[in-house]
Parts: sequence; structure tokens; C-alpha cells
Amino acid sequence: MTREIKIADKKLGGDNPLFIIAGPCVIENEDVVFFTAQKLKEICGRIGLHFLFKSSYDKANRTSLSSFRGPGFKKGLRILSDIRSKLNIPVISDVHSVEQVKPASEVLDAIQIPAFLCRQTDMILSASLTGKPVNVKKGQFLSPWDVNNIVEKFTSTGNQNLFITERGTSFGYNNLVVDFRGLPVMRSLGYPVIFDITHSIQLPGGQGSCSGGQGEFTEPLARAAVAVGVDGLFLEVHPEPDKALCDGPNMIKLDKVEKLLSAVKSLNELIKSFSK
Repeated sequence: MTREIKIADKKLGGDNPLFIIAGPCVIENEDVVFFTAQKLKEICGRIGLHFLFKSSYDKANRTSLSSFRGPGFKKGLRILSDIRSKLNIPVISDVHSVEQVKPASEVLDAIQIPAFLCRQTDMILSASLTGKPVNVKKGQFLSPWDVNNIVEKFTSTGNQNLFITERGTSFGYNNLVVDFRGLPVMRSLGYPVIFDITHSIQLPGGQGSCSGGQGEFTEPLARAAVAVGVDGLFLEVHPEPDKALCDGPNMIKLDKVEKLLSAVKSLNELIKSFSK
């Protein structure tokens, strides 16, 4: 069993129900993020799952210079703060530099370190020193057992509020594959592990100037991860993925989320019943 972490008034890890981190890839505008956040809150409430809203104020690692990045640091944090206060939903977003960590921590309930920055020691230490819960996304280039180095860096400050997200491993050019053996390896370190459904079906740079995706594998991979054993799921969601300004091919359509989450919740409860 992994460590229990408290994010706002929600609990992740331990013997708690499956935890859901979800929202649009990037903040496109206030209408989209507020609508999506409210609907996700209602869905998770009906199903009985804890929910943490995620959307990025800046996608600093887009494939092309011309790709949409978001509203930027100050405006994006203001929008996330409004979602947090007006909808009473805890929020998480990515930080991209050490300088962003402290001001972001004053707004966010949890901080996320992107996969490409998962080995950046100063970023990990700065995030840890805030005392906030921190999600480190395991890089596509990193083995499951190398995550122990992230754990050692992060916990060296005394902060134990760490969770790790699996988002697939580079498999040749423009492709990712999920090695499900890595999930129990990472969980054996004692910290909650999240499975990122949507980025695991991504085809990085697969469309030349942007990434593609294989949405048909969303549900099978989600079921597989829950069957193997994870503490939560990460899913990027949009009302109209075909019109999304970022990661549309691998985002889940909002009206399909409830069916997916209901299925994985039932599977998670079944798997847990075997260990009692």
C-alpha cells in the first residue's frame, strides 16, 4: 500500500478510492475550462471519486513555435484561482522554471513537474520546499527504477507529499508504449502512482508540426492500468477534442468520461476485494 497524501480536502493513495486528475490540456479560454471543470466535478461526485482539476497556463514544450501555448503565467493562474474558489475544486498545473514554483504554489493545491523536467534537481527541490503535494511525471526516457532518484531528491527536504505519474515510454520515433511492469515497480517505492491515460496514447510529433494520438486505446489502457494497480488516473478532457487547441487527438471527449470512470471504478473495487 502506498503513502496517503492529502490534497486540499481530498485523499490520494493508501486505501482510498481511485483518484482522478482531469481537465483540458491547456487553458484555451475561461468558458471552456469552467464548463469542463464543473461537469467533471458533477461526474466524479455522482460516481464517488475524488477529483483534482488540471489545465496548463503555458505549454512550454509544444512541438512547433506556432503552436498555441495558453494564456500565460499570470492570467492562467488567475483563471485557475477562480476555478478553485468559485467551483470549490482543488487545482494543479505545470511549472516550467524554478522562478515559477513559489508564486504558483500560492495558488495551486498541488504542483506538477512535466516529464521533460523530471530530472531537473533544482526544480524538484524547489517544488518540494513549498511543502505542497507534487506530481512528478516520469519522463518518456526514464526507467521505472530510476524514479527512486526522484524520490530521494524530493524527500531530502523532509516533504513526503510526492506522487508519480506514468505517461508512457519512447518506443522508436513518434511513438510511446506503456510497460505495465513499471507500475508495481514504482509503487514499491511507497508513493502513489498515477496512470496518465491520454499521454500514453500520444504520438509525439506524429503529425509533423504537432502530436497525434490513438484515442481508440484509451479505455483498454485505462482498464489495464487499474487491473495492474494504480492510485489514480490522469486524463485530459475536452468538450470537443476535434476543436481543441492542444493535444486534441489524444484527449477524451467530455461526454464519454462518465462511462469510462464508472467502469474503472468498478474494476478498481473488484481488484481491491481480492486483497482483503
